[in-house]
Amino acid sequence: MFLIEAFVYIGTIAFAISGSLIAIKNNLDIFGVILLGMTTSLAGGVIRDLMIGNIPPTNLVYPQYFLVSLLASLATILFYDKINKFEHGITFSDAIGLGVFTAVGANAAISLDYSQPFLIVAMGLVTGIGGGVLRDVFVREIPFVFRKEIYGIASIAGSIALISTYELLSPTISLYICLTVTLTIRMLAVKWKWNVPIVHKKSTIKKRTVNF
Repeated sequence: MFLIEAFVYIGTIAFAISGSLIAIKNNLDIFGVILLGMTTSLAGGVIRDLMIGNIPPTNLVYPQYFLVSLLASLATILFYDKINKFEHGITFSDAIGLGVFTAVGANAAISLDYSQPFLIVAMGLVTGIGGGVLRDVFVREIPFVFRKEIYGIASIAGSIALISTYELLSPTISLYICLTVTLTIRMLAVKWKWNVPIVHKKSTIKKRTVNF
């Protein structure tokens, strides 16, 4: 399907830019910037394919995704000053990648005749956050999805929207709805600072035992 292919390329470019920007921010060399861009854009799909038994993974079979990610990373290096002028450049490109790959991942599960809602949501989530999690780990940061920010929840909401509308409307429209829901929730969460409550450690008082 042309739409799915277009979604994959958009997500690949967006996540490659996101990973490359974070790599430059952390003073990585050129190889490190390219590798982190590729990891961010390709790893989620690889993890998804391994989990559903699609071996070898699509991203490793077809070199065009590798090349698109490479070119996006190189373009980020060349035009970093211009791209970095956007106040929320990393956040926006990351949100686009999250929305696109959530839709692609959930649709991949459905296209392989998996009908269990939990599995479809899980594949959308893994595809959407997998590359970003590895990206953050590689630069020794706590991944977005593990922080108080609404990130994984946006992906889950998008997959649920896709499942709810897939047969009611059409697969094409449901993909757009999934992308829109995920992207909207993520960007609104950033704009309005919506956060998931964090767990605060309670101070513990050690009791002294007195032996008589």
